[in-house]
Amino acid sequence: MSADVEREAMEYDVVIVGAGPAGLSAAIRLKQLAAEAGAEINVAVLEKGSEVGAHILSGAVIDPSGINELLPDWKALGVPLETKVTRDKFVMLGPQGELDISFLPFPKWMLNHGNYIASLGNVCRWLGQHAESLGVEIYPGMAASEVVYNEDGSVKGVVAGVFGIGKDGEPTGDFQPGIELHAKYTFISEGVRGSLSKQIQAKFGLTEGREPQKFGIGIKELWQVPDAVFEPGLTQHTFGWPLDNATGGGSFMYHFGDNYVAIGFVLHLNYKNPWLSPFDEFQRFKTHPTIRAYLEGGKRISYGARAITEGGAQSLPQLYFPGGVLLGCSAGMVNVPRIKGSHNAVKSGILAAEAAFAAISEGRSGDALTSYEDAYKTSSIHKELWNVRNFKPLWSKFGTIPGLVLGGVDAMIATLLGGWSPWGTLKHGKTDAESTGLAKDYKPIVYPKPDNEFSFDKLSSVFLSATNHDENQPAHLRLKDPTVPISVNLPRFGEPARLYCPAGVYEVLYDEAGQNPKFQINFQNCVHCKTCDIKDPSQNIVWTTPQGGDGPNYPNM
Repeated sequence: MSADVEREAMEYDVVIVGAGPAGLSAAIRLKQLAAEAGAEINVAVLEKGSEVGAHILSGAVIDPSGINELLPDWKALGVPLETKVTRDKFVMLGPQGELDISFLPFPKWMLNHGNYIASLGNVCRWLGQHAESLGVEIYPGMAASEVVYNEDGSVKGVVAGVFGIGKDGEPTGDFQPGIELHAKYTFISEGVRGSLSKQIQAKFGLTEGREPQKFGIGIKELWQVPDAVFEPGLTQHTFGWPLDNATGGGSFMYHFGDNYVAIGFVLHLNYKNPWLSPFDEFQRFKTHPTIRAYLEGGKRISYGARAITEGGAQSLPQLYFPGGVLLGCSAGMVNVPRIKGSHNAVKSGILAAEAAFAAISEGRSGDALTSYEDAYKTSSIHKELWNVRNFKPLWSKFGTIPGLVLGGVDAMIATLLGGWSPWGTLKHGKTDAESTGLAKDYKPIVYPKPDNEFSFDKLSSVFLSATNHDENQPAHLRLKDPTVPISVNLPRFGEPARLYCPAGVYEVLYDEAGQNPKFQINFQNCVHCKTCDIKDPSQNIVWTTPQGGDGPNYPNM
């Protein structure tokens, strides 16, 4: 369609795709640098959610180091980092009991002293307002759906704001062709597994010589609980039940704000059993006596899910390409053992802004910002990720208990010895899709029915995410080959899409005789977690951007 449609174009110095912590920090830093230099810089931020923060989901215990650097007076400015961590608790769960392992000598970087429990979505809302006060132009509800290239092949900008394409792919009476936003440099900060960052990484070969990216799925609920079970500042992480030792993952629970309990479950997507359902494992987890005690008498008020990058230093792509850079989770800057990435996202935004501002000040545009990657290599981000680079591979190789011990020891050695590890740098090998086993080799899992007190079904959960998609548009979940789900995935893998999706998007339907299976996509339910794009064993599902403003509308997540 793009070749046949004429669009208006808007020119900027920098266009930023995604109003998360990385993109907004970059925008703020660009304006700070311009003010310091007595110069002007035009910055636009595009956000596919209905508002800034609508699609942001994180635990979240936030390391304030990034905010400290970006806005040293953040407390006076009112950044909503709500509750200081007061107690760390680590627990191994069995089917009915628990073992509190908080007494073990955890490395300091795994503890949360000096960190804050907050809603990352609300932090981004604040950062968005602050960016606008500095003159940044923010466009919510504007999905960036396409990359625009210069004649020399460098990135020129993006297309955003396409509306009114009908189910049949043809323009409706409400059609809007969108606009092209051109920039001297384009920053891609879409978060995990972004559709444009996937295209750019493939086009420019940014992952050549790197390990495959690894992922987890994080599923989160926000509860409001009575005073009797509320402990402001408590962070608790669990390992073990309901997962077996060979299946990586664990839980988090954070008490903050107005009697809020953020509770969630992270499951590594390299799990093998295709009958496993991350959503149902999370619901089952909450029925454990140790966990339900914290939710007793409470009310579930929000739900969401999001993929998490877990590959670490050896999976980071090249961070620059002709005409732009990758920021934050678009590059994969999460520290797995710390379960944190927002501070690194903020720092990456600062580094990218400084590289771009220097280039623009020299009259450059559209070239490769190699100075950004050079700055990353000497930054706190690289040091942090490099020291824990073997944590995930050791966990995957040896299982939860041995892997956590070995990974922790390895990271402590690397921290003490300037990054040296007796293991060297371990590889991940397979992608998460390739890790999926055959259905015939595993027993189907029968999950208990929800009790609607502590455990719930998918549809009532999606309702709490306030997800909405205009039904008269093409499904943004595309199949490369529509026959694969039934002809390949169903007989070989039991069609795991119906299980790994935490929103009930995918179903296999049968006729009255239990024959003639049909694959159905309920794209209206999609919470934009991207798990299907990652875990589909045939790599047949492609997540693309729906029209702007669609998707979840997360409050306080």
